[in-house]
Amino acid sequence: MEIPENVKKRLSIPFEENFFAGHTACQGCGAALGLRYVLKAYGKKTILAIPACCSTIIAGPWPYSAINANLFHTAFETTGAVISGIEAALKAKGYKVKGEDGVMVVGWAGDGGTADIGLQALSGFLERGHDALYIMYDNEAYMNTGIQRSSSTPYGAWTTNTPGGKKHFVEKRHKKKVIDIVIAHKIPYAATASIAFPEDFIRKLKKAQKIPGPSFIQLFAPCPTGWRSPTDKSIELARLAVQTAYFPLFEYENGKYKINMPNPKKEPKPIEEFLKLQGRFKYMTKEDIQILQEWVLKEWEELKKKAEIFG
Repeated sequence: MEIPENVKKRLSIPFEENFFAGHTACQGCGAALGLRYVLKAYGKKTILAIPACCSTIIAGPWPYSAINANLFHTAFETTGAVISGIEAALKAKGYKVKGEDGVMVVGWAGDGGTADIGLQALSGFLERGHDALYIMYDNEAYMNTGIQRSSSTPYGAWTTNTPGGKKHFVEKRHKKKVIDIVIAHKIPYAATASIAFPEDFIRKLKKAQKIPGPSFIQLFAPCPTGWRSPTDKSIELARLAVQTAYFPLFEYENGKYKINMPNPKKEPKPIEEFLKLQGRFKYMTKEDIQILQEWVLKEWEELKKKAEIFG
């Protein structure tokens, strides 16, 4: 069915699809939806580097692919190095990189492959100043290999190696602030985004495309399989993560912070609103919930201060 041009113009996100049906993602997969938005923003003139993670499987088995763009499957720890090499090779060949008419080089890696295994390569990519974008889709565990904890797993969460139960062996560390590590490199642009707010995400993708130098986006992407949540609640969970300030939306551009929350002056919802829809938090005690709540509000206040001082 052909969609009239006047209808396309009224859409809040691009109409064209470059991520097709037939992929192998689980129902309600936040990563698959995020990848779809990336390809809506950048189109076929994109070179993706995807390491060992759910997304390298989601694309489909060779010789088939659900991704209508150039794709490199890479080793777990090498995403930052691979997009650095691709960018350098394109420039050596005389291609324009970044910009609306240039080739967009994108690293698309999970939190385990970014916050843990790939942190060194990510740091090198940022420090060298390559014209490319690194996206960490954050589903808060190693989902493709059996739901093991990563350093992005939140306090109180069940995983297969923080199993809960009578000994109360749930995750006892707070989530690593990867975005803060990235910003410490003083790159031109970094941001957080959520699949529940596609307009905000695509706007940030477009901004990353225009700004020279390395860019980084941390995308909140629920995983119903690993989170033990209903498959039809992924968008609601991603929205609640923002509304509770567990995962606030903001951007850092050339030293300045800007908060992008839907209602920035509204008090965050209680963290229980986010937790209660997920089986991975069923072992949390009231004391655990209070600890997580205090951490969330502390981080939120710190972010607001940064936006006030460096806004």
